[in-house]
Parts: sequence; C-alpha cells; structure tokens
Amino acid sequence: MSVADKNNLYNFNEFLAWRQGVDYYLDDPFIQKVVRYYTGPGWEKVDAEARAVSEKASFRWRDMADRIARPEHRPFMLHYDGHHNRIDRICRPQDTEILGKEIFSEAIFADKTPPWVKLVKMFLIYQNGEACIACPLTCTEGLVMLLSKYADTPEIKQILRHCKEGIDGEYAIGAQYLSEIQGGSDVPANVLEAENEGGVWKLYGTKFFCSATHADYAVVTAKPAGSEKVALFVLPSWLPGDKEKEIRNGYTIDRIKWKLGTSELTTGELTFNGAVAYPVGPLERGVANVVGIVLTYSRLTVGLSAAAFMTRSVREAKKYTAFRQAFNLQLDQFPLVAVQLDRIDHSARRTTAGAFKLYSDFLNLEDGLKGGLASDEPLPVRKNRFNIRELIMLQKITASWDCTDVIREAMSLFGGHGVMEDFSALPRLYRDSAINELWEGPRNVLLTQIHRDLQQVATWYEPSEFVGNILQGLNESLINELSEEIKVLTAHPHLFQMDDATIDVCRRLDTFCRRFFHAYQDLALHEVESEGR
Repeated sequence: MSVADKNNLYNFNEFLAWRQGVDYYLDDPFIQKVVRYYTGPGWEKVDAEARAVSEKASFRWRDMADRIARPEHRPFMLHYDGHHNRIDRICRPQDTEILGKEIFSEAIFADKTPPWVKLVKMFLIYQNGEACIACPLTCTEGLVMLLSKYADTPEIKQILRHCKEGIDGEYAIGAQYLSEIQGGSDVPANVLEAENEGGVWKLYGTKFFCSATHADYAVVTAKPAGSEKVALFVLPSWLPGDKEKEIRNGYTIDRIKWKLGTSELTTGELTFNGAVAYPVGPLERGVANVVGIVLTYSRLTVGLSAAAFMTRSVREAKKYTAFRQAFNLQLDQFPLVAVQLDRIDHSARRTTAGAFKLYSDFLNLEDGLKGGLASDEPLPVRKNRFNIRELIMLQKITASWDCTDVIREAMSLFGGHGVMEDFSALPRLYRDSAINELWEGPRNVLLTQIHRDLQQVATWYEPSEFVGNILQGLNESLINELSEEIKVLTAHPHLFQMDDATIDVCRRLDTFCRRFFHAYQDLALHEVESEGR
C-alpha cells in the first residue's frame, strides 16, 4: 500500500546506471557465442577487435548518437555563401562530423580488415541506430566492392583507394543515387542522361532519393544518350581542388528530405547539370551490377542492422521490466510480460543468428552473386548461388519487418516512457527501422522478384528442392508442408492479374516467405545454441 507523499523521491537511477555501463559486446554472451561459432579459427582476432570497437560504440559513440538525434541538431542546407556563390553546404553538428571520422577511421573496408571483423564492427556500431553512419557505411561497402571489380582507370583506382585504404589518414564516404521520381525501385525506368562529351562522361537530369548526400563519392545510375540500357557511374562530389572552395561537381542539392526516421542522415533531391562521372563496368550491365553487387551488400546490411536494433531494444526492455514495479510486483514477474519478453528475445536472437549464417554462406560464395540467373556453371554451384540470392531478399523483407514489430513491443514494456524520445533510444530505433523496411526494395517488389526467380529456374531447380536444401536439418513435416506450398504458389503464372486467384496467391506468398525465412533463422539459432552441448 502507498500513502500520500508530496515529496515523491522516485527515480530511475538504478536502471540508468546499468544502461550507462553496458558494453554491447562484453555484456552479451549470446553475440559472443555467435561470433565464436561462425568465425572458427579466426575467432580470437575477431573477438579482440570486437572488444576494442565495443568500448567506443557502447559509450562515446552511443552518447554522440544520442546528442545528434535531437531535433535542434538536424542537418540543414546553406545554398549560398555571403557573396551569392552557390555552395550547397550541408550543415551538420560537430558531433556528427567527429563520429563519422572516427568510425570510418576504423578502416572497416581495408584489405587489413578481415570480413568477419568488418561484420562484427558494423553489428556493434549499428546498435546506435542510423546516426548518419549506418547508411553511409553500407553505401561505402557497395562502392568499394563495385570498384574492386571494375577499377580500370587512374581516376577510379584513386577513388577506390580513398574509400578503402584512406589517403593521408582520411577515409572517403560513399553514397548511392539510384531512385528517380518516376520509377522509385523501378531502376530500368530511370531517365537521367549520361553524355560522352569529348571523352568525358557528364550527367544531366534529376535524382529524387540520394542517400548520404554528404558523401565524397556516389554510385549513380544513368542511361547513355540514345540508349535504353541503364549504366553505372561513380560521381565525385567535388572535382580535385574544388572541395575547399565549396564548388560542387556540376550538380545542385535542391533540398534535404523530411523523413520519419534516419533523420540525422541527409537524403537529398539533386539536379545534375553536366556533372563529371566515370563509367564503372560495361555500360549495358548497370542494372545487373546494381543488383548483383551494390544492392546485395545493402540488403545484407538491412538484416544485420535489424539484428543490432532488436538486440539493443530487447536488452533494455528486459532490464527495465526487471527494475520497474507495478501492483507490488516487478514487471517481468507478470506472466503476460514474460511471454512478451520471450517472444521478442527469440526474434532478436534468431535474427542475429540468421544474419551471421547468411553472411557465412555469402562469404563462401565464389565471385559473389554475379547478377542475373543464367549461368554455365556446374549445377550444384548454380543452385547454391541462387539460394544465396533469394535468401538475401528474404532476409531483407523479413528482418526489417520483424525489427519494427520487436521494437514496438519493446517500447510497450516501458509504458508511457516507451515513446519518450529523451527517455531511451528505442523511439529513434523504431523510426529508423521503419525506413529500413522501404530502403533497397519495399516488400511487394521483392516478393514479386522472388516469385519470378523461382519460376525462371524451375526447369533446373524445382521450388520444393530449393526449400528442402535450405532447411535441411529441420523437422521433415515442416519442410514437406513448405515444399508443397511453394509448388502451388509458383504454379500460378504471375502476380500481375487483378483477380481473386492472384490475390489469394499473393496473400499466401507473403505468409510463406515469412514462415520460410523464420525457419531458416530458427535453424541458424539451433546450430549456434547446440554448439558445445
């Protein structure tokens, strides 16, 4: 029983002291177990690097991310200087500038950084949300991987070196400028024009979603004049000697978008008026290289960042419910709360295990996805490459969807404090997660692609075999059930006819894909948790 007391001394100090002292890696036995399981002989190096970066991510970088998320610190544009020179300066708080410099100085994409070290560093960094870091990191990764394959001129080799290894200690940041107002995810509908003017390619037109507009370089899709084929180019934000003068490379930043989430990140609308750019790869292979290289890494990162967001949200919800009391009981002593905690904890753990399992499979895939489905490789290799291609899309739509659900549930366990932006990072992570659901292909686009892919390969890879190969080791009845379902769904000719049968197939396909990828994640979780038993 409580009695009236005008001097209410209640506080959250115990919970806050715990939260201030949490080390994302050292205090998480599960992620340590995942890292040990997947990194194998290289575990000691990965573990040591994880401990080192966690000391920064869990404290200094966490606090910086919290500060720059405040509304008064949002980035804004200064289009002209005091002498009416067009400069398009992106104004950001000093914390943002320092945070970016410190994280990119980790040389995450350098040759000296092993793939598993890169992944674990990114996982720990992503627990702080977007913070104008998550998107630039994966955009830079995609740019580095693209240029590593196609760098064939002095200009492109210099850009690759700047992004990958750094120049004089300065590491460049990459961006992706793909979407246009008329097409969105429909990249082949792009109309930005690239003209070859005396041996120099220049871009003309507009882009509607330009992520990480503050970056040094960007991957840009454009159609060469007179062509219907999309080509890929790399665009320097400034030509040599112009950055200090604030003279941009033949383009203007018309505005920064006002978004629900990832608010610290500048996403702009750009107009190109003769911007110098360098072609990357065969001009006719632009879409294939976007999907096979650039978007592949972005979609892998969506799964990883979802795991990171969920991990932090669940950890804080579990501790808060153990701290907070209501009706003379700790919140976690209420059965309904216990059920909710168990549900979101399981989702976070299986998403994390699934992200690491898929990355392991991807690392073992020689030459990446290559783009497209046709291949003259041996059949087992073709099937494995196809598996990874589809799993990356399935993870993107499933993990991002689950992440928003999990964070929403975690916030609910805080009661009214759950939606208070200055009480915890959860509302910010929730908004950032909602952006991840849309970024790099919304759900309906990827579901359509998966259905089409399964039909295209059916002559050499039956859908039921695809299901069985990926879920090998799980309960046979579940595998059989999912195998029968995918046979029915892929027998439907396409998903573009507006009739009852197609609507039913679309509904069932959505449900199937989520169940199927959850089964893959559960398999990954079982493998991790069974290790050493």
